[in-house]
Amino acid sequence: MRRFAVSGLALAAVLVCPAPARSDGDPRLAVLTAMREELARSITRLRLPGYEAPYFIAYGVREHDGRELSGKFGAVEVDRAGRSRRGYVEVRVGDYQLDNSGGTDDLPFDPDAPDAWEPETAIALDDDPTAIRASLWLLTDQRYKRALAGYAKKRGRRATTVVEDEALPSFSREAAQKAIEPAEPVRFDRAKLADRVRKAGALFKRYPEVFDAGVRIAADRTTRWLVTSEGSEIISERIIYTTVVSGATRARDGMLLEHEKAFYTATVEALPDDEALARVVAELSGELHALREAPLSDPYSGPAILMPQAAGVFFHEAVGHRLEGERQNDEKEGRTYKGQIGRRILPEFLSVHDDPTLRAAGPKREALNGYYRFDDEGVAARDVTLIEAGVLRDYLMSRTPITGSVRSNGHGRAEGTADPMGRMANLVVRSSKRVPEAQLKKMLLDEVRRQGKPFGLVIRDITGGSTNTTNYGFQAFKGQPRLVYRVDARSGAETLVRGVDLVGTPLASINKIVAASDTDGVFNGFCGAESGFVPVSTVAPAVLMTEIELQRSQRALERPPVLPPPWNDPAPRQPPGETRSTGVPASHGGVPPSLGPAQLKPVPQIAPPTP
Repeated sequence: MRRFAVSGLALAAVLVCPAPARSDGDPRLAVLTAMREELARSITRLRLPGYEAPYFIAYGVREHDGRELSGKFGAVEVDRAGRSRRGYVEVRVGDYQLDNSGGTDDLPFDPDAPDAWEPETAIALDDDPTAIRASLWLLTDQRYKRALAGYAKKRGRRATTVVEDEALPSFSREAAQKAIEPAEPVRFDRAKLADRVRKAGALFKRYPEVFDAGVRIAADRTTRWLVTSEGSEIISERIIYTTVVSGATRARDGMLLEHEKAFYTATVEALPDDEALARVVAELSGELHALREAPLSDPYSGPAILMPQAAGVFFHEAVGHRLEGERQNDEKEGRTYKGQIGRRILPEFLSVHDDPTLRAAGPKREALNGYYRFDDEGVAARDVTLIEAGVLRDYLMSRTPITGSVRSNGHGRAEGTADPMGRMANLVVRSSKRVPEAQLKKMLLDEVRRQGKPFGLVIRDITGGSTNTTNYGFQAFKGQPRLVYRVDARSGAETLVRGVDLVGTPLASINKIVAASDTDGVFNGFCGAESGFVPVSTVAPAVLMTEIELQRSQRALERPPVLPPPWNDPAPRQPPGETRSTGVPASHGGVPPSLGPAQLKPVPQIAPPTP
């Protein structure tokens, strides 16, 4: 599953230096020194008699330092802060041409066995070199033994089983990198930001139809240390400041409608202030009210415009994931584009590249979530042309070679303790067939009329998407649009509808694109896959498609809350046990005996103010 949230991020500038020389006042270097010393001990002395010694070892440590304030309806509910460190160890035996990689995927581990034990991945928060080295020592020992078992198993399989691309190396040789990014403190004025949470949350009291709502402000700093036996030594920093405003209501037919607006920035000053949050709350509540009143859409197949954010998610799911390098080697994958280098896979007016070094894009120069200077294998990031004029040119590569692309292009990415793999960073879609948005809508109506359809669609907002890339089941993708508008074929009038998901198969869908807008939009977020949730961005124009498919979304027909919100209840308050003005005991619920439930009038629903 790959899900997104609207976000934005820019990182501090990187200082590249010949070697991470010790600098007074930078405690991060103590961690780096401990890692370097333990790695040197392991690479020179770690060997079981009669077995291979490691030819490559990598140590990674990630520290997460987070602050969070969240609340609703004028009060703070969560106020927390915390730090944690996790360690990652990679051990390879054999050599670059053939090693243990992939051989440990199906090695058994029974956590319920009486003597089952695995070392913890937690690393000491105190910069104590002995404690840090102790954790790395135990992790290295375990990874080395599993590497030996995996190497033997992999060689054994090759003796009896035909291996596709057998001549491919297991691991690419890359230049060592040394870099230190400047340390940045987390700036989080708790009192000021808590007041912002209260003020914004209280504004939802104006909208009684929104029965649940929340405001979250957070700061998360990730510090990454990487040391490898090839000589790479990197310290990198990433700080993400977050504001998320969310709400929920129910349509009259019981369908749950949830909405969210999220903002991710590199500085706390760039987050929405009180005035901006007031506008966000009004806009989100107004859209929820409009969705509540909108008709349900039937399943649909026909022309549509995907506005930039929706187009970005479409390209991410339908194309980007299928260009990730490791997926071309895995027999369990569908391998949609394996061996297609030099062949046309998109309409010829479309090109796609991925550039982790791009800091900002779009008309407003929005910061991009996917920016970084070095990937999680220590390889320098670079701009990669994936598709040029519709023709496939390259894949998203880690240090795992594939047919047609045997070197890393700086896209080996991971979070936590997962193994890095080729992943997207900043996916950029370009078109040589660009028209103004007004012209794109006219082209939509022309196509709708040509096909004899009563209406077309415009998808203006989307919450995210998911895709299946394996060969188990169907090769398909799915998007969850929030704001879908039906465009009348005669008048061009737009009507908001609800209750549908965008679905399709990649090869059929991407070749339905016939034009693009002359302006781009940015969709920032986080993408979850085998190597964890990594920050990503897409930059794309709006696109016109001659055919998309929408299916009904899953829904539960539940009633909204029976009583109105406490702050919007027109009934007089009274202590338990007292009688109401009708003289009926409160134990009877305040309903006169002459009136049954069917005769009770519902509490008036007050429409939210126009944003």
